[in-house]
Parts: sequence; C-alpha cells; structure tokens
Amino acid sequence: MYVPKQHEETDLATLHALIRSRPLGTWAMQGAGEIIVNHLPFVLDAARGPFGTLQCHVARASGVWQQICAASASAVVFQGPDSYVSPSWYPGKHLHGKAVPTWNYAVVHAHGIPVVIDEKAWLLEHVNRLTDIHESGRALPWKVADAPTEYIDRMIGQVVGIEIPIASIIGKWKTSQNRSQADRLGVVAGLHAQGDPRSVEMADLVERVARKT
Repeated sequence: MYVPKQHEETDLATLHALIRSRPLGTWAMQGAGEIIVNHLPFVLDAARGPFGTLQCHVARASGVWQQICAASASAVVFQGPDSYVSPSWYPGKHLHGKAVPTWNYAVVHAHGIPVVIDEKAWLLEHVNRLTDIHESGRALPWKVADAPTEYIDRMIGQVVGIEIPIASIIGKWKTSQNRSQADRLGVVAGLHAQGDPRSVEMADLVERVARKT
C-alpha cells in the first residue's frame, strides 16, 4: 500500500482501536495458483506478540484452511471510515480553482502467516469470546451456553480456527492532511452538512487529525 508520510498512522493503540471497531476483515492469501479472499470477523488479542494476534474461524467445508502452509503469507485489511470529498468544500477552490475531488479513508493492513487450529477447546473459547464482544451492551445478551450443548458441539465441528500472529502492521489515515487548515475545516463542515452517519464519522476523524497536526 502506498502511504505518503503525512498519511501514515503508526500508533499501535490507534491501529488496534480501528480493528476492534471494524472487526470484519478482508483476508487475502496466496493459494494454489490464485489469490484467496475471505471476509471474516476477527478477534484481536493485543497481548500476544509485538503487534498482537488475530483470531477467526472458517467453514470446514470452505477448504481454505487446507491450503495454508508455513509459507502462506497473508494480509488482513480492516476498513475504517471513508467518504467522498468535494472540491467545492475548499475555500481555496473559490479563490484559485486549483482543486479536484478525492476520497478520504482510514485503513489498517495487518500481515502475518496464518496458523490452523483444529481443536474443540480453542474453538469453543474463541466463539464464546467473539459472541461476548458483540453481544455486550445489549439488554439481553445472547450466550453460547443458551443453545443446547449437542447443537453447539455440532456447529463447532463444522468450523476450523485460524490464528494470524501479526508480523507487521501499517495504517493509512487519508484525512485531508495535504490541504490548508481552512480547506480542512471546509471538509469538516461539508461532511457534517451531508448529515448521514458515514459522513459525520469522517468529519469527526478529519477534525481529530487536524487538531494533532
């Protein structure tokens, strides 16, 4: 991924925060003569390894786990907020006209060698943790134990666990850093004016980054 210095995000806590907030990762791996791509919800264990470890599970029937070997380099992409940016939002555009549209976004790429874990105890702990994370905050959170034991055992038998110790991680926060402060404030105002949650989220990110730079 091309990352100009001004768009580079290196703070590990910030990168981990995006992964936790947008856990559906796009996992790409070299297979038998092709690039294999899957979209999976990941759990991040930040305490394991220098950059953390990603955990997920795949359908046993998918066969992707059978193509993993010691040389199976892979990358998981976590997509954060994104939005189209209109040049009409830049005050500078109305002065000199030198502006074009662009797209703002935040993204994390985590690289590592996947490891297959076909163990019932690991899988049960994993699905419990994954469930607890996403059920937390609900008035009546669902628990794995709410389902019959024999049913859970059957479902666990249909999946295979994957761990990816993160060997390298990179973040790109493209949030109008190349524009003047006035233009960045114009982007914030323009995005807020659109009113939809996606635009407002990016507006808030542009504003937070602008305060740091």
